[in-house]
Amino acid sequence: MKVKNLLRCDLNLLVCLHVLLEEQSVTRAASRLCLSQSAVSKNLARLREWFDDPLFVRHSHGLQPTPRAIAMQSALAAILGDIEKISQPTHFDPASSPRRFQLALVESIYPLLLPHFVGEIFSLGPHITLDTHQWGRDSFDAMLRGEQDFGITGKDIHPQDAAMTMMPPKGIAWQQLYQDHQACLLRPEHPALSGEWNLEVYLAQRHLQVRCDGKDRWLLDYKMAEEKRFRDIAVCVPDFNSAASLVTHTDLVFTAPSHFVNLVAKQLGLVVMPLPYPLPPMAYTLFWSEAHAADPGHRWMRELIIDRCSKL
Repeated sequence: MKVKNLLRCDLNLLVCLHVLLEEQSVTRAASRLCLSQSAVSKNLARLREWFDDPLFVRHSHGLQPTPRAIAMQSALAAILGDIEKISQPTHFDPASSPRRFQLALVESIYPLLLPHFVGEIFSLGPHITLDTHQWGRDSFDAMLRGEQDFGITGKDIHPQDAAMTMMPPKGIAWQQLYQDHQACLLRPEHPALSGEWNLEVYLAQRHLQVRCDGKDRWLLDYKMAEEKRFRDIAVCVPDFNSAASLVTHTDLVFTAPSHFVNLVAKQLGLVVMPLPYPLPPMAYTLFWSEAHAADPGHRWMRELIIDRCSKL
């Protein structure tokens, strides 16, 4: 270890660089850091001298990181995450903690699970802040890098099914929170509702699909493909509410977790039908990095979420 090089390190500058890489704007970075724009600009000048690189170039929408800055981003986030861990107190007091937790959530979690624990989090921790992000293909990597604390999304229960859809990588721990099955959403005037509702009728329709983890297919499609059955996917959308809205205006069929389907059917005046195919249930699952297992604040949040969801 080159101690002389480490003595040149200024933690405040590294924090500033980390925020600049996330915001790519001096104005937004200054707001997050509670500094003036002038102070952030001076820090950037020192960073450029320190790393002998421009780090950012200006363009019409803000700052564009240089290749050197991009290459440093993951390591920088990990370093600051490690520093945060060793500086955390061994005891966590939610009543006085100003901690900010980062959560990546699949959209259907907001009406299903969040109401069962978020109020108590703010009751016990009045200064705690939650930042929620859309669950995506990079959510596991963000947890492993220390950029996100938790993720909640659907996970297929049986290992052979999960192997086809989503297996968490090494270093990610998980706990099931709530099991659900799939159901179908249609508009009341849908022609398919005029007769018997069965698998043949279901497969004769055109379908809506929500893209999850960047994939256009999920367990239902994989299972049906094994039997040489295929749905006709007309539209892929990024979120559940967009899909439900399209159902109200078209003859498309939307297959989704039953709790969401039943909720939105009441809101939009739609019809719920069973999925005419024997698909195993799925489980909404809490994920976190094993590196956070011993962190007192992280453990407090994790245990509260698991305990409240276990009572559903």
